[in-house]
Amino acid sequence: MRDFKKYEIWQLSHSLTLEVYKITSNFPKQETYGLTSQIRRATASIPTNISEGCGRNSDKEFNHFLNIALGSANETEYLLILSKDLNYITEELFSELDLKTNTIKSKIYKLKQILIQQ
Repeated sequence: MRDFKKYEIWQLSHSLTLEVYKITSNFPKQETYGLTSQIRRATASIPTNISEGCGRNSDKEFNHFLNIALGSANETEYLLILSKDLNYITEELFSELDLKTNTIKSKIYKLKQILIQQ
């Protein structure tokens, strides 16, 4: 069984999740059950699925959960764009979070490639 805490992609995605939770605490109250909830769930789904995949018995199963994490990273990326366009976050903050999200996506993709080759 893999230790998910040792994976850089888990560490990065956990850090991003903590940052998104902090940032969204400043979103308008009317977004509590809308965008705030949705972006938090999408972001938290990335490290959650990496963790769950690490507990599986095969590379094939792990790869499946990495696919889900990648989908959640794409969802997060869009929700960050929406947050910027609604002026809930600044362009500068968006750029920082977008870079982190795309770094995570790239690392997930690379890990998936390694799993496929094994």
